[in-house]
Amino acid sequence: MTINGRIAAAALVAVSAGANSANAFEFGSAGFAQKPGITLGGGTAGAPPPGLYSFNQVFTYQSKLVGPGAPNVGGAATPVHTATEASGLLWVPGWTLFGATYDAVIVQPWIMVDVGSPINVQQAGMHNTYIVPAELSWKLGDSGFFVKTGLGIYVPNGSISGPAGLNSVGNPWWTFQPELVVSYLKDGWNLTANLFQEINTANSITGYRSGDIFHAEFTATKTIGNWTFGPVAYYAGQVTDDKSSAFYGNAINVNRYNNWAGGGLIGYNFGPAALTVWATHEFSSTVSGGTAGPPGLDTAAITKGYSVFANLSFRLWGPDAPPPPTKRPTFTK
Repeated sequence: MTINGRIAAAALVAVSAGANSANAFEFGSAGFAQKPGITLGGGTAGAPPPGLYSFNQVFTYQSKLVGPGAPNVGGAATPVHTATEASGLLWVPGWTLFGATYDAVIVQPWIMVDVGSPINVQQAGMHNTYIVPAELSWKLGDSGFFVKTGLGIYVPNGSISGPAGLNSVGNPWWTFQPELVVSYLKDGWNLTANLFQEINTANSITGYRSGDIFHAEFTATKTIGNWTFGPVAYYAGQVTDDKSSAFYGNAINVNRYNNWAGGGLIGYNFGPAALTVWATHEFSSTVSGGTAGPPGLDTAAITKGYSVFANLSFRLWGPDAPPPPTKRPTFTK
């Protein structure tokens, strides 16, 4: 599947309206569970000191549908807008396993999306909860290099509605996300490559299975004093084919896309909390493989635009935190 920001092949309705029900698409999937670029604000291979950490993320994605099958009105591209808020917890208990530091993560996103004319779709609700039951971070001596691996899971508990389960922002399937992160963290430098892949199970309602999505996200920042700044970039693309089902007469929706983006990051550490803001622009968004239209017509479409992200993180609790002051009794005569 394709289409960033929670719309999926719904954009193809306009060009495939003449197709019968046997040639339908799995409308409603975003193409990926995790928005490309979301880890650029601090997803390194290092692990913080033991404790419980909180982070709040927001982003907006402003884009237009592009591609050989992108619908339009009088030549004007169809706009797609997304706004997301996510709250998460990072737990670092201080455990060591296989020489690595263990941590766990849970994140709950909330999404709003609208697609303009001629699609005219608005959706809002809870996206699937993201759980990382285990991450392991290895520090490679004093070299400054760290390596982290883990497994994330998107649980199908989001807002799910409609005959195919895709009329809202939740996905009626599980997504497993193995990751490999390599970082150089020394002398104020953060040089990080974050590689992960989304592996989807079949839609529990329709049986349609979206192909695997590969993400590669890159950060190269420098911290001077309380300030952090530098360039960021990402790639996201589908690397395996969709697998259709009898629900759609075995028709396959758009099954190949590639998104490349670049941008910049700036952050400030206030002490109790750190704020990071970064922006990316998709300078290349290509898609092909649409098969629902008349013979010889590629109905593929995808979004292309820019994103602005912000992340606020702070430590809620740590074993090395000083105990709260003891309240002295009040005496009166």
